Amino acid sequence: MIGRISGRLAEKNPPQILVDVQGVGYEIDVPMSTYYGLPATGQPVTLYTHFAVREDGHFLYGFATEDERATFRQLLKVSGIGARTALAVLSGLSVAELSQAVTLQEAGRLVKIPGIGKKTAERLLLELRDRLGKALPGRPAGVIMPGGAPSDAGDPRSDVLHALLALGYNEKEALAAMKDLPPDGSVSDGIRQSLKKLSKG
Repeated sequence: MIGRISGRLAEKNPPQILVDVQGVGYEIDVPMSTYYGLPATGQPVTLYTHFAVREDGHFLYGFATEDERATFRQLLKVSGIGARTALAVLSGLSVAELSQAVTLQEAGRLVKIPGIGKKTAERLLLELRDRLGKALPGRPAGVIMPGGAPSDAGDPRSDVLHALLALGYNEKEALAAMKDLPPDGSVSDGIRQSLKKLSKG
């Protein structure tokens, strides 16, 4: 597995670049989010990489950050999503924007990306939402919600908390942002209101 490459940026032919590593040129496909941040040709560059072996050849994909690479790998696990589509998603949305779209289940943001239709967007959102949930650190089953009631799977406020934790906020921040949410509000509205409060804080 080739996990990282450091060398000289020899060529830029989006979405592919050529990195010279001690005389060996590596052809690497990158998302536009990474491409826009590349240095000028001839300058040193370091990329996190994902190496794929397929029947039609060996392929190397490069990313500016570990978060981008991790998200790319999660996208590849979604049924029907290949490397080209995964790169397109990361070219159209940042990792943070994709996480928010998944949390809010906003298919409209994904269908704007070339090659992503409505059915693909819905499947991607559904499967990534499950993966985000599994990626959360373990917590006691009875997390105490504002008002003192333990959360349960059918509680919308529990889903809001779950979503905020998946976006990277800690439990203290999430609970504080949820303090004034109406008990009968929807999950999406709760997430939007909480994120608005968190962004101001």
